[in-house]
Amino acid sequence: MRANRSLEIGTGLFVLLGLAALLFLSMQLPANGLKFSFSKPVGYQVTAQFDNIGGLKVGAPVRMAGVRIGQVTRIGFDTNTERAKVWLRIDAQFNQIPMDSSASIDTEGILGAQYVSISPGGMPTYLKNGSQIIQTQSALVLENLINKFFANFANKSSAQSSAAGAKEHK
Repeated sequence: MRANRSLEIGTGLFVLLGLAALLFLSMQLPANGLKFSFSKPVGYQVTAQFDNIGGLKVGAPVRMAGVRIGQVTRIGFDTNTERAKVWLRIDAQFNQIPMDSSASIDTEGILGAQYVSISPGGMPTYLKNGSQIIQTQSALVLENLINKFFANFANKSSAQSSAAGAKEHK
């Protein structure tokens, strides 16, 4: 009886430890926006507005020339401009990004996660806390492209069939 009880307690502790490990790992995923960290990230906050953010999530990386320089900290909707507003935290060591830089939402591979890519401008003044990136390019949504392709294909085939029908009637 005693050995059976210690086996049950050991199994319960093992399951609890496994759940704690799963919770820890799920908090490390960039898509959920949660990070388990003891230090507060140092950097500065900038914003950018987009017509369409696609599947961009809080916690997604911000990259420049392919190098991670920060992350998306918040996503909202600006009722004045009717555009999506994205808050970006840029790491402190990247403090010389020109003010006229542009931001775009790119995808890692064909079906990968989305991230914000910053392309540098040429101004001698730099982004600082509270700056806004004016030049933006929205996310390229694959479903929209496919729909446009098939709509265009359907229009061409219906135009060809109606032209062929008009020739037969002459």
